[in-house]
Amino acid sequence: MQLRTFGRSGMQISVLGFGCGAVGGFMVRGDPAEQERTVARALAAGVNYFDTAVQYGDGESENNLGRVLQKLKPAHFFVGTKVRLPASDYRRIADAITASLEGSLARLHLERVDIFHLHNSITATGGGPALSVRQVLDEVVPAFERLRQQGKIRFLGLTAVGETAALNQVIDSRAFDSAQVVYNMLNPSAAEALPQNYPAQDYGRMFDHTKAAGVGVVGIRVLAGGALSGSIERHPIAGPAPEPIGSAMSYDADVERGRRLMPLVREGFAASLTEAATRFALSHPAMGTILVGLATPQQFEDALAAVQKGPLPQAALDRLSALRQAFSGEAR
Repeated sequence: MQLRTFGRSGMQISVLGFGCGAVGGFMVRGDPAEQERTVARALAAGVNYFDTAVQYGDGESENNLGRVLQKLKPAHFFVGTKVRLPASDYRRIADAITASLEGSLARLHLERVDIFHLHNSITATGGGPALSVRQVLDEVVPAFERLRQQGKIRFLGLTAVGETAALNQVIDSRAFDSAQVVYNMLNPSAAEALPQNYPAQDYGRMFDHTKAAGVGVVGIRVLAGGALSGSIERHPIAGPAPEPIGSAMSYDADVERGRRLMPLVREGFAASLTEAATRFALSHPAMGTILVGLATPQQFEDALAAVQKGPLPQAALDRLSALRQAFSGEAR
C-alpha cells in the first residue's frame, strides 16, 4: 500500500483510507463479525487511516470501530472523527465541541484521535446548520486548540462543504491541518477549472489552497455517494442516496451522468466505473488519502484492487475530460 505524506502533519497515511460512514453503512449496520474481519483485512493490506463521526448512526460507527480496534490491537493506525454542532449549541460552541469529543473518545476506546474534523458546512455569514467563517476561526479553532494542548487530538480538520469562497478563506488561514474535499469524476473542480456552465458546485481549485497552506487532503464523495457505480440500486444496509453529492442536485441524475462515462470502461481504461472513479481520485498529487463508502466486504476488496492498479493514465484523464464537456449547459 502506497503511503503519502499528509500535508504538514508529517503523518504517512495510506492512499486508501477506511470509510466508516453512514452512506455505505457497513460500520453502522453491518454484521459485527464481518466488520472485524474486514478491518483486519484492511490493516493487513496496509490501510492505516480510519474515518468516522458521531453522526454516523448516532455513535454506532464509533462504537463498532472502537470495539474492533480494541480487539485487534493494531500496532499502528490513525483515526479521524468529527463534530457537527447543532444551531442550538452556537451560543456554547467550546463546551459543545468538548462534550462531543469526550463522547467520541469513550466510544472509540481511545485517549486521543489523530484528526478531529469540524463537520458543519461553512459559509460567509452562517445561519441554519452552517457556521460562519468568523465562528470557525474565532470560536471553533480556539476550542480545538485547547483540546490539542490537552493531548486529546493531534491535528485540526474540517469537512470542506459549504460556500467555496468561505472554505478557501478558512483553509488559507492555516488554522487547520486537514480538509476533507469533494473530488470525483463528475466534479473535479477542486483540481481544475470547470467548463463554462458546468452543472456542479465549483470548488475553485481548492487543491491550490490546501497545497499552499500545507493542509492534508482526505478525498470524499469519490464515488459520488454510489452514483459512480452506474446503478440506482442501493444495498439494503446502505443509507439513503445523499443529494447533492456529485454534479447534479439529484442522485438519479448523477447516476445518469455517470453512465455517460462508461466509454472509459469500454475502451479499456478500467474494468468498471467504480474502478475508474477510485483510480481517478488518487491521480491528483494533492490527495493524501481517499475514502470509499462500504456496504460489504467485497466493496472493500474492489477498492483495494483498484488502488493497487494505481492512478489512471493521462490518456484516460484526457478521455474523461472530453466526455465531461458534454455536461456543460445542462441543468444541475
